[in-house]
Amino acid sequence: MINRINPLIQVNPQMTEKVEPASKDPVTPFSEILKNALNQVETDIKTSNDLVKKVSTGDIQDLHQVMIATEKANLGLQLTVQVRNKIVEAYQEIMRMQV
Repeated sequence: MINRINPLIQVNPQMTEKVEPASKDPVTPFSEILKNALNQVETDIKTSNDLVKKVSTGDIQDLHQVMIATEKANLGLQLTVQVRNKIVEAYQEIMRMQV
């Protein structure tokens, strides 16, 4: 019994045009990605604080919305701390390298 594997991609031998990358946009620098992520975390924290203040004053009755915003801000902050820890760890590892 011979098992045949079906090809996932069919190759067309008559295909002669050159395949270009899907996007010609320049690559976004890591610093911009990091800055945008930090801005998003800051926005989430501010939103969470505003919602908590509104709940304490009685302006918002939906506690679920507040809890979701608070957890989103908490997870974003935890992720930021872990990324920072990894960056510091990588820096320390580079500093320990002997030249």
